[in-house]
Amino acid sequence: MDRREKARKVVEALEKEYPAAKCTLSYEDAWQLMVSVRLAAQCTDARVDTVTAVLFEKYPTAAALAAADYDDVFEIVRPCGLGASKTRDILASMKMLCEEYCGIVPDDIDTLLKFPGVGRKSANLIVGDIYGKPAIVCDTHCIRISNLLGLADTSDPVKAEKQLREVVEPDKGNDLCHRFVLHGRAVCIARRPQCGNCCLRAFCDHAQSLPGA
Repeated sequence: MDRREKARKVVEALEKEYPAAKCTLSYEDAWQLMVSVRLAAQCTDARVDTVTAVLFEKYPTAAALAAADYDDVFEIVRPCGLGASKTRDILASMKMLCEEYCGIVPDDIDTLLKFPGVGRKSANLIVGDIYGKPAIVCDTHCIRISNLLGLADTSDPVKAEKQLREVVEPDKGNDLCHRFVLHGRAVCIARRPQCGNCCLRAFCDHAQSLPGA
């Protein structure tokens, strides 16, 4: 089975196992997703959602957040860790959004990468979830599981994204990455994968290498 055919079967298996594929962060608008993904760096989605519930209630628009006091925002986002850099990036990106883009979050990766604190993972998530464009969100779950399956052979996010784009149908990539997150949390858990209960066992290079496989 070549990588493209394996990718197709992996997509089918995960679609059946996890019919609902969506971002695990809570947001209502594109600018809120931009803020949430910055806060999510080295932080759980659950904690981010708790923090953004407070942040977005106090600052309900991108313009309001752009004009917010640094110390006030810092105190709200501090529980997410890296409070100083996250506060700085959020305020700068919201100011840039309002002053240069009239509050409208861009729909292409290259432009999004110009925003403070926005990397390829965040940019892909925004163009995929907000605008429905082809996207590959290479977070730790995506990279780890893709390597176990033999769909990628690198820990570098940019290289992994390129390798997955080569074998995954463009309209399937964004949802596939969301399903990798769900699968990584439920079954393919780092350091203690439950291979016996895995819907991808037949396609997984790691599982097939186990004794008795």
